[in-house]
Amino acid sequence: MTDAAPDAVRRGRGRPRGVGGSRRDDIVAAATADFAEHGYRGATVRGIAARAGVDPALVHHYFGTKADLFASVLRAPVRPDRDAHEILDGPVDSIGWRLVRHVLTVWDDGETRSDGVQLLRAALSDGATSSMVASFLHAELLEPVAATLEAGDAELRVSLVSSQVLGLLLGRYVLALPALRDATVDDLVARVGPTIQRHLTGDPVEQPLPSTPADR
Repeated sequence: MTDAAPDAVRRGRGRPRGVGGSRRDDIVAAATADFAEHGYRGATVRGIAARAGVDPALVHHYFGTKADLFASVLRAPVRPDRDAHEILDGPVDSIGWRLVRHVLTVWDDGETRSDGVQLLRAALSDGATSSMVASFLHAELLEPVAATLEAGDAELRVSLVSSQVLGLLLGRYVLALPALRDATVDDLVARVGPTIQRHLTGDPVEQPLPSTPADR
């Protein structure tokens, strides 16, 4: 760690030194490197602060929580750590419809859509970005949703939901498939919501596996 951290402590917790923009940029650079190396869950505010040469309180001063910092680093247009509470606020047997409606309503906003498309494209083309986004979604959205399910395969269920929603976002906003792009939110909620609900709370469909030559 550099001498900046002890100096920050002497100045008082959370108080910037010198030009605030420079300290903020140092934190963003350190956070970007830490999230890329350790993932969202493995990175810590204390570790990021040490890397930036500042007191951890300065990170909180500029960015708030680790989730806030992560969202700033990636310019995330949506906040699953916040959205999860709104999606989960209601009967479990209608969560699929609420989730689809919430996601599409947020993404239909022009500014959100623009930033979201950039982030999705970055995640598809860059392994580090993809890993960071996946770890953030898992920690802040998938785990809270899985915790509400009384199922031994809850993590698989919410992972299927994640793949379904990401596919919907890619088709509607990145690939802009004409019929999907032009469909109304209500129509998509009515069509996709039941599938999401089945993944979350429906009984798993068990089908016999095709026999292999060794079984014959």
